[in-house]
Amino acid sequence: MTAASKPFREKVLPSTNSSWRFWRYEGTSIPFNWHYHPEYEITLTLNSHGHRYVGDCIEQYEELDLVFVGPNLPHTWCSHHSLDGQTQPVYVAQIPASWLESMTDTMPEFEGVRHLLALSKRGVKFSYGKAKEVLNIFDSMHTADPMKRFIGLMEVLKCMLEEENPVTLSSSSFSFTLKNDIANDKIEKVIQYIHDHYTENLTADQLADVAHMSTNHFHRFIKQRTEQTFTELVNQLRVGKACSLLINSDLPISTISDLSGFNNTSNFNRRFLQFKKCTPSQFRKAFSGKMSRKAAYAV
Repeated sequence: MTAASKPFREKVLPSTNSSWRFWRYEGTSIPFNWHYHPEYEITLTLNSHGHRYVGDCIEQYEELDLVFVGPNLPHTWCSHHSLDGQTQPVYVAQIPASWLESMTDTMPEFEGVRHLLALSKRGVKFSYGKAKEVLNIFDSMHTADPMKRFIGLMEVLKCMLEEENPVTLSSSSFSFTLKNDIANDKIEKVIQYIHDHYTENLTADQLADVAHMSTNHFHRFIKQRTEQTFTELVNQLRVGKACSLLINSDLPISTISDLSGFNNTSNFNRRFLQFKKCTPSQFRKAFSGKMSRKAAYAV
């Protein structure tokens, strides 16, 4: 990182049926991706080592690096390539600031979290022991439904609160001034276009025209700004629409596939499994079962 390096604003899209984002990234390295966003972020790296950049703090990190980053604090990890080809997983939880801060303001149970949020504005590193505890929670959250993931997030916050000696990273004198980001307007326009036209056969060329850039530049832009490929971004939004239809209608799955913008049911099933870790029919059955139990309790 040089003095001329300018962080870019990342667009965070919540996970399906969630008000926050939880995901697991896997690759043979973690690329330098100097960025910021208005959400709080909990990051846990596995099976990698390299350099961690948070504000004006640059440090080497090793296996199981657990860090809590506050809103609009520039950060990135940059790892060495795996010589043996093994993946380097990263768990990331990104929570809207207004949502998390409102709980500290209105719920006495969250009083202790207030201090943790204040520390996160400089970035907080936790011990190896706490990182192992959080790894177990994140592993269970990876295939969990939204409610269980929310409970897991509360467990992670509690775990971090119990850290005896949290280490702040960026100096107290570091400041980052938010500036108007023209590129942020472009990503907003692209996502809105996908929401408005998700049933159509969307192409990168088409969206590149919307963003007024070349197709090659558009692919790099989307990957950098959302940490997803263009195809993954479109499919995530389509799967979200499908979840709503599966929950709120009795339509056949083949019909829901068409209404969600997928070209065939087989492709729909593959993409749904990719994002939800279950098939559309399993998702509908599981949700129907929960609703039946709630009705029974209400009687």
